[in-house]
Amino acid sequence: MDDIVVIGLYRHGITTDNERKAFSGWTNSALSERGIQDLHAIQPLIPDYEKVIASDLQRCVDTAGILFPAANVDLWPEFREMNFGMLEGKQHQELEHLEEYVTWMNDPFTSFLPEGEYFHEFGDRIRSAWNNWLDVMEQKEMKRGAIVTHGGVIRHLLTELAPVKKQFWEWEVNNGRGFELTASLSSLRRGERCISLQAVPSTEKSNG
Repeated sequence: MDDIVVIGLYRHGITTDNERKAFSGWTNSALSERGIQDLHAIQPLIPDYEKVIASDLQRCVDTAGILFPAANVDLWPEFREMNFGMLEGKQHQELEHLEEYVTWMNDPFTSFLPEGEYFHEFGDRIRSAWNNWLDVMEQKEMKRGAIVTHGGVIRHLLTELAPVKKQFWEWEVNNGRGFELTASLSSLRRGERCISLQAVPSTEKSNG
C-alpha cells in the first residue's frame, strides 16, 4: 500500500505538577528542571518527522521545542488533556474527603467532574482532532508526522488504534516518551487498528 504513514505520539516532559502528583489537565503546569534535563538527554534519539503539532498547553509547547528544535510546531488546543475541573492542581489528600472525587475515582469513565469533562466528551474531542490530523497528513502528502500531547490523550488513542487491545489504564505512557503508529491512512480513516506499534525513542525499553 502506498498510503502507509507513521505517526509519533509523544507525552510532554515531567512537570512540577507531575512531581507533586497533582491533577493537571488544562492547568498550565510548567516543565520541571528534571523534566527539561531529561528531554535534552533523549533529544538525539528522537526520529525525524515532516510535521510536528502539539497541544497548546505550555508543557507540550516547551517539550516540542526541546525534542524538535528545528520544527515549526503548530498548536492544536483539541489535543489537550482531559479537563479535570474541580480536581485541577490538587493532590489526592486534598480531595479524598469529597464525595464527587470518590465517585469519580470509582468510575472515571462515566462520572461527571464539576467544571470538567465527561470522559466521553474528552474522547469525542480527541477523535475529532485525530481525524482532522489525518486530513492534514493527506492534504500535505505526509508520510511521517508527530503529535506532542498528554498521557490521557495517548492512552485513549492507543486503546482505539493499537494492534494489541489493552484497557485505558494498561497503557504505560512515560513523560518525554511515546509510540510510533504505522498504518495505511485509509485504514486509519475507517477506524481500523494500526499495523505496528513501536516505543520511541527506539533504544528505550518498550512500554507497550
